[in-house]
Amino acid sequence: MMSPIQVLLVEDNPGDARLAREALADSKLRLEVIEAHDGEAAIEILHGAHNSEGGRLPDLILLDLNLPRKDGREVLAEIKNSAEWKHIPVVVLTSSKAEEDILATYQLHANSYITKPIDLTQMERVVKEIKDFWFTIVRLPSER
Repeated sequence: MMSPIQVLLVEDNPGDARLAREALADSKLRLEVIEAHDGEAAIEILHGAHNSEGGRLPDLILLDLNLPRKDGREVLAEIKNSAEWKHIPVVVLTSSKAEEDILATYQLHANSYITKPIDLTQMERVVKEIKDFWFTIVRLPSER
């Protein structure tokens, strides 16, 4: 049996994290969601997965930009500058609509940039579409 698809959700807002978790769980796919509530915790999770015996890196990272301790831009730069992590798709899912944030994240090699909708129903739809796109349409690298 295949391992579940692993998603690292990096989100400091508990409401947005819960909504994303619920939208990801509402699926026929076997998903495991790992949460980090700040940028430092996200990097620690990646280090732990990479360095531990039998540890597994996530198949996809959903990353908020405005995080405590280490912001999403720094996390993204660290991921995409790492030989071990740069292949992991990173979807920036943030409340910022600022053009400079959009440009900066693509310059840091984000795989996509999505502005969080305010409406809860829309947020669920967006997360479902992210899930459908990345795990149904796109071909990801097989387990490392």
